[in-house]
Amino acid sequence: GRVPIAVSFHPERGGVENNKSETKQRRVVVTGMGVVTPLGHEPDEFYSNLLQGVSGISEIEAFDCSSYPTRIAGEIKSFSTDGWVAPKLAKRMDKFMQYLIVAGKKALENGGVTEGIMNELDKSRCGVLIGSGMGGMKVFSDAIEALRVSYRKMNPFCVPFATTNMGSAILAMDLGWMGPNYSISTACATSNFCILSAANHIMRGETDLMLCGGSDAPIIPIGLGGFVACRALSQRNSDPTKASRPWDMDRDGFVMGEGAGVLLLEELEHAKQRGAEIYAEFLGGSFTCDAYHMTEPHPEGKGVILCVKNALADAGVTRQDINYVNAHATSTQLGDLKEFEALCRCFGQNPQLRVNSTKSMTGHLLGAAGGIEAVAAIQAIRTGWIHPNINLDNPEKNVDVSLLVGSQKERCDVKVALSNSFGFGGHNSSILFAPF
Repeated sequence: GRVPIAVSFHPERGGVENNKSETKQRRVVVTGMGVVTPLGHEPDEFYSNLLQGVSGISEIEAFDCSSYPTRIAGEIKSFSTDGWVAPKLAKRMDKFMQYLIVAGKKALENGGVTEGIMNELDKSRCGVLIGSGMGGMKVFSDAIEALRVSYRKMNPFCVPFATTNMGSAILAMDLGWMGPNYSISTACATSNFCILSAANHIMRGETDLMLCGGSDAPIIPIGLGGFVACRALSQRNSDPTKASRPWDMDRDGFVMGEGAGVLLLEELEHAKQRGAEIYAEFLGGSFTCDAYHMTEPHPEGKGVILCVKNALADAGVTRQDINYVNAHATSTQLGDLKEFEALCRCFGQNPQLRVNSTKSMTGHLLGAAGGIEAVAAIQAIRTGWIHPNINLDNPEKNVDVSLLVGSQKERCDVKVALSNSFGFGGHNSSILFAPF
């Protein structure tokens, strides 16, 4: 008989030809910014208000909340979609989607992406990754009210306009951008997760342009009521502008905010080729999970420390390189302290380090917080000024005050800026920006 021949299916490595192109490390830069916030709807106006220590917290006017223990928020008083969203669409949309589309288009305008440039883009290499922590809450709660009467009364848009992905989807339809399009929802850490994931698409060579960030519009009865039920909110109704006070002894919970923050991230050579102004370079970042508790931070800050260390490693920078941290600090008893302790563990005694919290003035924009705070960090790099921490009248005893920015803006030549966002569920994310 014949001798069976042993065929080796595992020749020396390289048996399968790998046609993947070796992408050399592509650099990612920020070329556009768009914001919708309680402190203004343009990046420069927004940052100028922050530098002046203006508070965006006021009494809620959108609905009657006289029976609630919390009646204040970072509420946007004047906002229009005119010229940004088709009127018929705008009328049906949830606010979170309106904010998202306007901030997204403003980021393009701010990035000098004119109609001419837009027509030249390879739209299969342009993506949108703008998330939301809560999604279309108003659309959804209206649908529940309608359902009480009859399912026939329900709006056919109530499902698509309630989900968190649809803002990015509609913006892409508007722009014709066919690259990666999705949303990540990690509560208050949403924006940072979206920004880092968007940058990874560019670094991996899949896209050249990404609109990324977050949007939320939670200041409605069910949103306010829900956070009141969690006992998470400040009740300083008599003095709204003093209610959000990160690291202060007298803080009594966070203040809700609303709006959107969007970055236009772009591959460096692509940006140079179209002559874009480069605001900053995106260096990298990290995601971790506390795996500890739904709302409380880990007592030893393990998840946060791991996150910051991984972010530094990803960006290839040392802890001495970081001289500005835009902290997550929301004005809650435990959260502010645990984050600060973790920062001290990560950065040791660095006398150059400056730390502030944008939320002292804007309140907590939930899924949009990381987006507008990334804009604040980039504006610090651009202007050489970092904004104050307002309401820090009696700093917490366990906090090293020498690291915290005081009640006035400060000059700071930012080497590398770190922006932190942490979400309910123990989601941690840190992202890093540097001057270009």
